[in-house]
Amino acid sequence: MLRHGMRLLFLLAAQLGWALVACKSGPSSTAVNPVNPGDAVGSPGTAVAASEATRPASPAGPAAPRAAARAHPVTSPFGTRDDPYYWLRDDTRKDPEVLAYLTAENDYASAVLAPASALQETLLGELRARMQEDDANVPTFDRGYWYYSRFEAGKQYPIHARKKGTLQAAEEILLDGNALAQGHSFYAIGSYEMSPNGQLLVWGDDTVGRNEFVLHVKDLRTGKVLPDTAVNISPNFAWASDNKTLFYVGKDPTTLRSDRVFRQTLGGAAEQIFKEDDGQYYVGLQTTKSRKYIAIGMSATTNSEVRLIDADRPRAEPTVFLPRSRDHLYSLDHLDGRFVVLSNADAKNFRLFEVALGKQADRKAWRDLVPHAADVLLEDFALYRRFLAVSVRSGGLRKVKVLPKGKAAFFIDAPDPTYAMTVVNTPDPDSAVVRYEYDSLTAPSSVLEQQFTGSAATLLKRQPVPGYQPELYASDYLHATAKDGAKIPISVVYKKSTPRDGTAPILIMGYGSYGFSMEPWFEQTRVSLLDRGWIFAIAHVRGGQELGRAWYEDGKLSKKMNTFTDFIAVSEHLVEHKVAAAGRVYATGGSAGGLLMGAIANLRPELYRGIIAAVPFVDVVTTMLDESIPLTTNEFDEWGNPGKDKAAYDAMLAYSPYDNVGAKAYPSMYVRTGLHDSQVQYFEPAKWVARLRTVKTDRNPLLFETDMTSGHGGSSGRFNRLRRISRELAFLLFTDARPDARTPAR
Repeated sequence: MLRHGMRLLFLLAAQLGWALVACKSGPSSTAVNPVNPGDAVGSPGTAVAASEATRPASPAGPAAPRAAARAHPVTSPFGTRDDPYYWLRDDTRKDPEVLAYLTAENDYASAVLAPASALQETLLGELRARMQEDDANVPTFDRGYWYYSRFEAGKQYPIHARKKGTLQAAEEILLDGNALAQGHSFYAIGSYEMSPNGQLLVWGDDTVGRNEFVLHVKDLRTGKVLPDTAVNISPNFAWASDNKTLFYVGKDPTTLRSDRVFRQTLGGAAEQIFKEDDGQYYVGLQTTKSRKYIAIGMSATTNSEVRLIDADRPRAEPTVFLPRSRDHLYSLDHLDGRFVVLSNADAKNFRLFEVALGKQADRKAWRDLVPHAADVLLEDFALYRRFLAVSVRSGGLRKVKVLPKGKAAFFIDAPDPTYAMTVVNTPDPDSAVVRYEYDSLTAPSSVLEQQFTGSAATLLKRQPVPGYQPELYASDYLHATAKDGAKIPISVVYKKSTPRDGTAPILIMGYGSYGFSMEPWFEQTRVSLLDRGWIFAIAHVRGGQELGRAWYEDGKLSKKMNTFTDFIAVSEHLVEHKVAAAGRVYATGGSAGGLLMGAIANLRPELYRGIIAAVPFVDVVTTMLDESIPLTTNEFDEWGNPGKDKAAYDAMLAYSPYDNVGAKAYPSMYVRTGLHDSQVQYFEPAKWVARLRTVKTDRNPLLFETDMTSGHGGSSGRFNRLRRISRELAFLLFTDARPDARTPAR
């Protein structure tokens, strides 16, 4: 999960980025000091299974690295803290001493997990066997062409293609990610956008993993890539109606904030036409459904603004639709002379209204299409001539509501106790069908269509998962009680043959930030745990929006501690009600979910047997004091501003994982990061692990791995992703097969 999991309310969100600036390391000394105490591997334990036996290392085990401690004051108006591992921050990512330490950590993790290498390969084989390698998504019709993406067997990257008029027509390959990735250790296509006449394609790609995309334009008539280009952009584009004027989003070179818009006539120089100077905002682009307007969206945590450019007059100045105002979030679309707006004005859970251009400032002219409701959160919508389709959330679950023009609204049915429906906003305004995705914990993701008049749904595709039998699995939707009495939803999945008598191990996932809701999606990689008698759960803690906007607000700023105590309450509930075994509770989270993992490790380490923290945001105070770091200024309304508000400083300091590491017995932990991560810098988890090694009293493994070729999302390529996941699964099974080693280090 992303640290910046906030869903920008602009319909086509700006690409977000996250990071830090250089510092001078302290006096020269040895960076890495191998030691045994505190990290030696425990004594042999029970094998995972007869066919998956792992031989634990000896009690002495491989020697864990120790980073040198060097005094470094981190100052603020409210106090000075010593950060002895600050020297691990190297913005160049070339410091030999820092790289040597990260390499030593990688080598140590590999040595500890070496006995599980065969298990990891077995798991990787399972994951790959459940992947349909020659696969394609559901085609989408747009201006005379069917567009789709597909994979070929044995290849890592998608191929983007189209067919003219009919799906029986000859295929035209637009972008082949496999060819483009050649020569790069990392490659990602951010997005692409077709010109209105379908003859030109613009795309952005990243060859580092740091979200600094490069712009390219391809003439599909000749197959040639044009000389027009730009660097350090967000892959967010819009074409004017003339098929030659292109708009794109650029980034600040230091903070990587998407903050400016350029206009470029092909063959000419780019002109900056807009720049957002307020560091709280990120900038994005969209073209409305009518294709009449190009919209520039500025979005902060709690407020937003949209400016419009007439697509037929690309040199016109952008005009403000509704000026930004405190705590007002809105997004819009346009069709047939009306704007449809999703807004939280006088509506905490949002309302959907329509208004004519020129009347938007007059609230009396707003005509509600879906009024505000205290128990229903409106999340997104798709606008068509004959109907509206709205993604709404009630009871913690995402549903689809259809509003046919002139007829009664209705909800699309769902067959599972816990699920997620999502409207797919297809580009054809004359469509007569609602396209939506349906996900549950037991059934692979499906894409369906239903007539807007309410007929039975048609299945377009169910994601193929070779060998998987959904009837063997079941899911539940439970609730735990928080310290203050709040009811916390829990989505649970298990194999029907697994005993639910308090003996099974469980993996609990959480996030709880930015209003990002954790959906009960199917994930084929979990099946390898479920088939081994594990249970998987999602804790829908506060800080997400599962139960509406108030659920989010109760897990941010001064109320952030609720996120952590909610997760603990869920863990206790699952043990108390014998869903899972005491002593076999595992937790996982990434990015801001990694912050959650760090917090629960400090608050209740004895409750967990093992923790996985991916790209974890664990050095909260130091990061939020530094306004040069990507995301910092944009996130003061999420975490607080510790440089100007003492209450915010004190609140962050109370839960920041790095600042609250203590001399206590911790669970086994696996931590991973990417060297080029711009969302959560690699040195946050590096410093956290270094401090943990110094003070923790247990002898459980603390493993830290850095992918030297990737960023926040890990290595590129679908098979590389499976290898990373197989390593995490191997860590869980390897840990569960061994005795807990929470005895004082010798």
